[in-house]
Amino acid sequence: GYIFIICALAFSLLVGAVSSTIAWFFILITIFIVCFFRNPNRIAPNGSNLVISPADGTIDRIEEAHAPEELGEQKNSYKRISIFLSVFNVHVNRNPVSGTVTALHYRKGAFLNAAHDKASEKNERQTCVVKTEQGDEIIFVQIAGLIARRIVCYLNENQTVNAGDEFGIIRFGSRMDVYLPKNAEINVSKGQTMIGGETILAKLKKKPAPKK
Repeated sequence: GYIFIICALAFSLLVGAVSSTIAWFFILITIFIVCFFRNPNRIAPNGSNLVISPADGTIDRIEEAHAPEELGEQKNSYKRISIFLSVFNVHVNRNPVSGTVTALHYRKGAFLNAAHDKASEKNERQTCVVKTEQGDEIIFVQIAGLIARRIVCYLNENQTVNAGDEFGIIRFGSRMDVYLPKNAEINVSKGQTMIGGETILAKLKKKPAPKK
């Protein structure tokens, strides 16, 4: 985000040489960009069975759904939690669980309003799958929106990740979908405000230890 901030600030200074009134307008834009790219420190709660919100925003939907078709798992259904990010939310994305990245798929698509009910299926998106130590596969999807046209994901396949660590950013308003096993215990409700890297979305069912 530094390049955006530097360019906006430089442009404000250049315009200021011509008109101080117009310069103030661009200074306000610079302040907005600084706020957009802010990255506050977050402390993830402890618990190997916890699924943490990967993004700031508001719970838009909680429903049963199939996984993104690019994963080829259309026979399996999941609990899907959708988080809408406005332009005023922190847009840094964080890993919802600890584990190993087993799949990454980038799919080009439309740029519908991220709050649209078809955004999960139609919009451009980055799908990530992480397998936990217990063997649960958690799917999370960065979805572009009407304004957000740039998805950034830092993950690599077979990478080991920790819950709460940064994994990407979606620029200027967007949506994040999280797909959970059907037996997961949902810990949030529609309309609830999320703090990425801290709010507990759900609890995975603990599996019994193998018999010795």
